[in-house]
Amino acid sequence: MTIPPSRRGVLGASAAVSAALASGGLLTGGSPAAAAAAADAVPRDTTAGTSTGTGTTTSAGTTTSADTTTGDPAHPKRQLRGVWIASVSNINWPSAPGLTAEQQQAELTALFDAAVRMRMNAVYLQIRPAADALYASQYEPWSQYLTGTQGQDPGYDPLAFAVAEAHKRNLELHAWLNPYRVSTQPDPGKLAPTHPARVHPDWCVQYGGQLYYNPGLPEVLAFDVQVITDVAARYDIDGIHFDDYFYPYPVGTADFPDDAAFAAHGAGYATKADWRRANIDKLVSTLQTELRAVKPWLKWGISPFGIWRNAATDPLGSATDGLQSFDAIYADTRGWVRKGWLDYIAPQLYWNIGFPVAAYDVLLDWWSKAVDGTGTQLLIGQTVSKIGITSPPAWLDPNEMPNHLILDRQYPEAAGDIFFNITKLLTDPLGFETRLITDLYAAPALVPEMARHAGPPPDRTALTAAKRTSAGVALEWLHRRPHGPEAAYYAVYRFAGLPPHRERDFADAKNMLGTVRAVPGLFNTWTDTGAVAGQDYTYYVSAVDRLHHESAPSNPQVVIK
Repeated sequence: MTIPPSRRGVLGASAAVSAALASGGLLTGGSPAAAAAAADAVPRDTTAGTSTGTGTTTSAGTTTSADTTTGDPAHPKRQLRGVWIASVSNINWPSAPGLTAEQQQAELTALFDAAVRMRMNAVYLQIRPAADALYASQYEPWSQYLTGTQGQDPGYDPLAFAVAEAHKRNLELHAWLNPYRVSTQPDPGKLAPTHPARVHPDWCVQYGGQLYYNPGLPEVLAFDVQVITDVAARYDIDGIHFDDYFYPYPVGTADFPDDAAFAAHGAGYATKADWRRANIDKLVSTLQTELRAVKPWLKWGISPFGIWRNAATDPLGSATDGLQSFDAIYADTRGWVRKGWLDYIAPQLYWNIGFPVAAYDVLLDWWSKAVDGTGTQLLIGQTVSKIGITSPPAWLDPNEMPNHLILDRQYPEAAGDIFFNITKLLTDPLGFETRLITDLYAAPALVPEMARHAGPPPDRTALTAAKRTSAGVALEWLHRRPHGPEAAYYAVYRFAGLPPHRERDFADAKNMLGTVRAVPGLFNTWTDTGAVAGQDYTYYVSAVDRLHHESAPSNPQVVIK
C-alpha cells in the first residue's frame, strides 16, 4: 500500500473540548441541584460564532469536527460507519417476501443489533427500491418485496418501525430511494393497478428488460420530488440517500429510448447528452432546495459510481480507464459537489488498491481533492461483496479491505465509510467482520459533524450519580434543555483513576465507552457493565445533538474501589 508523502503521519486539527474539570466534581451521592450547579460553574467559551463542543471554528464561522489529533489516529473519535441494507430482490431485508410482520421485524432488529455489535453508527435502508414503498405512501403501492404481492399492506409501517428501532440503538437511519427504476421486469401489466406507471404509462420506457420512469419528463421530476419530500416530512429519518442509479447503465449499444421526450423538452441543448445531464442536475438541485425547506437539519447525499471521468477524456478526471458516470449514466457527480448541491457524497470505490483500470488509492486521492474546499463531506462506498473472490487476486488477501480503511485515515477529507452489503459482511469474509470489531472499529465513534450543518452544541449536562451495583456502575444524569439545542444522545466517558483529566483525554476514542439515546424525562441513565471490581473510576457524560455537536463534558463522578 503506497501512501503519498504529503499524507503520511497524523493529519487534522486539534480538538477544542471545554474547560478542564479538575474541580467542581461530585462523589457518588451528590444532589442533583449541586451537580447542576457544578456543571454550570465551568466557564463557557463565549467567543462569537464558536462552538463550545468538540469542534473548532473556521474563519468563515462554520463549526467543523476536529477532535482526532490528540487521540489515537488508528481509532478516530469522529468517523461515519455505515452499512447498506438492500430490499430490492430481497437482497438483505426482508430475507424473503411473504414473511409475517413479526418475522420481518425480528430480522431487521437483528441486523440493527449486528450493526451495533460492529460499532456502526448509521444504516442506509432501501425503502423505495422500484417506485414502490416499504412505508405507508399515498403515492405508490406497498413493495412486493414485503408480502410477495405489490400493493398488499404488510400490517405495519416498516419505515416507522425501522426509525424507532434504529434510534433506540442510537443509529442514524437514512432512507435510501431509487428515483427512476419502476420494475426489474418489463411488463407494466404486472404492476399493481394503482401503480403510477399504470396510471401514467406515458411516464415510462422499457430498457434492458426493465421499466424506468423517463428522467426527461417534467412530470416525472415533479412526482419524484413529491414522493421524496413526503418521506422527509412524515418520518423522523436522519437523511435522504440515493445510490448510483440515474439513467440506466448502458446495455450493449442500445440507446435509452427518449427521442420523443428530447424533441418535446430538449430545446436549447446542444446534444441529447447535455439535456440528459441537465435532467439529473434538476433532480439533485431541486431536492437540495426542497429538503432543506422541509427539514433544514436533514442530510442529503448520493453514493455514485466511483469514476466521474477519466483523465484521458477530461484533464479534470482521474487517472483511470473505466466507465465514466458523466458520459454513461449522465451523472455529473463532480459538478454536484462543486455546486454545493449535496451534504455528502459517497463514491463507490469498489476496486482494490493498485487495480490498473481503477485503483482504490488513485480514486480516494482524486475524490479527496474534488471535495476539498467545497463543504461537501466525503464518505467512501466499500464493497465487502468482493472479499474472497479470485479475480483479481488482490481480493484473496485478508488485508485488502482493512488497508482501504487504514489508507482512508491519511485523508482528512474522508469522513468515514459505508459498506455494501450487510448480509455479506455478517458472513465474516476472510475475517473482515472480526477485524472490524477487534481492531479497526475497536473503539466507538461519534458521527462527524457537517460543515453545512454548523451550530452550537447542547448545554452541558450534570452527572448526578455513579453507583456500583451487581450489574456494574449505574450512571444518572440530567436531561434538560434550558438554552441550547436538545440533546439527541449522550456520550459516556470512563477513566481509570481520579481527576483531573485534560482536554486531550476527551479526544481519545478509547476513553469513550459508547453512546446512549436520550429519553424523555428529568434524568437519563446507563450502566457500565464492563466496570471491574477493585478499580477506581472517573465518569463524565457529554450531550450531543442530532447534528452531532458535542457539549463540554459534565462534572466528574468518582467511583472508589
